[in-house]
Amino acid sequence: MLSDLSGELATRLREAFQAARYDADGVVDVLGPQAHAALGRGEPEAARRASLDSGALGTLIRLFLLGDAEDADAVAKALPGVDLDVALGAEVVRGDGDRLRAGLDIRPYGDDEGSWWVIADLDADQRGGPVPADHVLGVGHASISLARATSRRPVGSLLDLGTGCGVQALHASRHAESITATDVSERALALAAGTFRLNGLDVELRRGEWFAPLRNRRFDQVVCNPPFVVGPPRVDYVYRDSGLAGDDASALVVRQLPAFLTEGGVGQLLVSWVHRRGEDWADRVTGWLPRGVDAWFVQRDVADPALYVGTWLRDAGVDPRSAEGRAKAGAWLDWFAENDVEGIGFGFVTLRRTGAAHGDVVCEDLRHAYDDPLGPESAAWLDRVAWLRAHGDAESLLATRFTVPDTVVLEEVSAPTDEGWESVVRRLHRTDGPGWQQEVDAATAALVAGFRGVLPLADLVALLAYAHDLPLDALTEAAVPIVRDMVRRGMVVPA
Repeated sequence: MLSDLSGELATRLREAFQAARYDADGVVDVLGPQAHAALGRGEPEAARRASLDSGALGTLIRLFLLGDAEDADAVAKALPGVDLDVALGAEVVRGDGDRLRAGLDIRPYGDDEGSWWVIADLDADQRGGPVPADHVLGVGHASISLARATSRRPVGSLLDLGTGCGVQALHASRHAESITATDVSERALALAAGTFRLNGLDVELRRGEWFAPLRNRRFDQVVCNPPFVVGPPRVDYVYRDSGLAGDDASALVVRQLPAFLTEGGVGQLLVSWVHRRGEDWADRVTGWLPRGVDAWFVQRDVADPALYVGTWLRDAGVDPRSAEGRAKAGAWLDWFAENDVEGIGFGFVTLRRTGAAHGDVVCEDLRHAYDDPLGPESAAWLDRVAWLRAHGDAESLLATRFTVPDTVVLEEVSAPTDEGWESVVRRLHRTDGPGWQQEVDAATAALVAGFRGVLPLADLVALLAYAHDLPLDALTEAAVPIVRDMVRRGMVVPA
């Protein structure tokens, strides 16, 4: 049984993996960048060839990453010290005639500081068919996206709500003193426990729906990759379906999470929401929030219903052309039509519990491409919001000296005229973080050019009014909200 993935077996597997260099760097070194990239695209043959002369590491790559059947003697040699009968009982491997195949997906996964191993269920391709209802997903695009969007500042206590195979808790081990992980799925908790044992991590595990196992507890940070798939109220697959209709699962987490944060604690999660005909998505998601919370909603994508349904059917290994696929797609699309759903939004939410009566709430559409992870930016955004809460009134802003970060540039687009080139668009562009752009007029561009940390905002506005013969009071009134918004986005910073 799965519960037999004991500490002893985990220790023996870890020692064997370390000896073979079955880690993130070791796999890339053997496969090379091209074969490794091909494997990531679902094209295994180049990786198979590259692994053939790589001894124990090659055997482990073919066994766990390629899904090949390997000779039992070769597996025993690649896993010295591991009792294969015990490994069979724990589902680590499974018999295939006189050969062995992987029974679980056990693969290296790393960050800039090192490598872990993640234990999950075999996916639809590895199984050769649809996954079962209690399938435990491995490292996917969503979990990687959340990891990149999570702040890594040191915290005392962290909750991984709906841990699945334990990916977010692994990342949390870099910066949290104590970690609690929950899940409604018994199988998910068993695999997560195996992941943590394999990596030598001490994580508290609790089983239950949503926040039920955590009554009267608070955490400095909460991360959550919930079952956010939008659609009819059913549970086909526990890892993605909540049993709640529409986007109610995302609404539930956003609404309840702040109550489980310490004062100043931060929650970060993936969510989905419906775009309904005649409804602004920002109004919808901000309506989920309790009082006294800072919140930054970032929309990264909007999918049309047909594309959304097809994507999630294929994700579970269901052919949309099959009878099962057509039936599920029909019911799903009917539900979207009946509820006036025009699209499904997807993105990140950063929440902070604050003692303020009214938090700072911002919704932004950031569907453009950018490379930087959002985690450092989310932490910096909260810092800037806190600064504005303390200094964001007009009097304080006007007394502040500002500078422009080196990563901010002014872009101009000009059009030809009879007298030469005439500027038609001016925009400030942050070249780091989420790559914010903000259009400005000539007066604002001139004002920002004076942000060198020498003169306070009030003096710069006065100089600008004098130089361009503009009314001082009107210019001051216009400048304050513009500067406040630029501070929130990191376009300008207090000197």
